This record gives sequence, C-alpha cells and structure tokens, in this order.
Amino acid sequence: MQSHELLREVFKDTSAKQIAADLNLSLSMIYKWAEPPEKVAGSGLTNPLDRMEQLIKSTDDARLPQWICERAGGFFIHNPKAHWPHPYQVIPATNQIVQEFADMLGVIATASGDNHISKTEAKDIRRRWEDLKRVTEGFVHGCEEGNFSTVKPGAAPMARPPAA
Repeated sequence: MQSHELLREVFKDTSAKQIAADLNLSLSMIYKWAEPPEKVAGSGLTNPLDRMEQLIKSTDDARLPQWICERAGGFFIHNPKAHWPHPYQVIPATNQIVQEFADMLGVIATASGDNHISKTEAKDIRRRWEDLKRVTEGFVHGCEEGNFSTVKPGAAPMARPPAA
C-alpha cells in the first residue's frame, strides 16, 4: 500500500477537518497528502509518511522508526536477513527461536536471583527480548514467504492434530 492510499483510508475513519485543526494546517493540505505523488508533483508537497521514509533512508538510523513505534504504543522490529541457505529448514529455524527464548530466560533468572532487577539487568533483559523478537520475526517472515522446505526430501508432512 502506498502512503497516499493509507492516508486516504485513515481519512475515512478520522475527520480530515479535525486533523487539519489538530495540526494547525489547511484542510486542502491534508487532502493533498491523500493524492498520488504525480498529482502533487511540482507543488513541493510531500506527505509526512513519505518524508519520514526519506529521512529513514537518508540516515539509515533505526532510532527513527523505533521512536515512532514507541509513540504509537508499540515497538519496532527490523526484518532480519535470513541466516539459512534457501530453502530454509523448519527444525533449525525453530531451534533458534527456542534457544533465544532459553537465553532470555537465563538472563531473567540471573537478574532476579537477588529479588531485585537493576537498571543494567533490565537493559540486558530488554536486549535479549529484542533478540528473541527479531529471530521470531525472521521465522514468521519465512513462513509467510513459503521459504521452509521439508526436512527430508520426499518425506510426508506430519499429521496435524484436530482443531480444538
């Protein structure tokens, strides 16, 4: 989805007039943000989403999307590059997630051993948590892309348990 298309969708749910008032901008400027770039070419107007994308590309600094995500109440996870040759194997990918989770639990157990978690220990826990999210996102992305092959060529898929 292009930025102007997303803004058009947002403006269906949120009043463009209210947005203009909240941002102290003209209503026409708000509506121009929802137009395709070729329609506003030459006007010098770039919508804020495209501007942010340009800023991120220019700086190559992950703190920018992290900041935006934090302001929206979430977090940013950079899609990792795959660590496995194509096609990926499900078992090693799953094992990596389990190992990252175990590593995070180890850091938590060590930090909480004295019934107090210091700021340094909290940073260590956060780092391990971010590592786990990154590895898990890579796995999910691989699943979505269909990048997992069978472990043994010609092996029949495992039977799935009945849905509950």
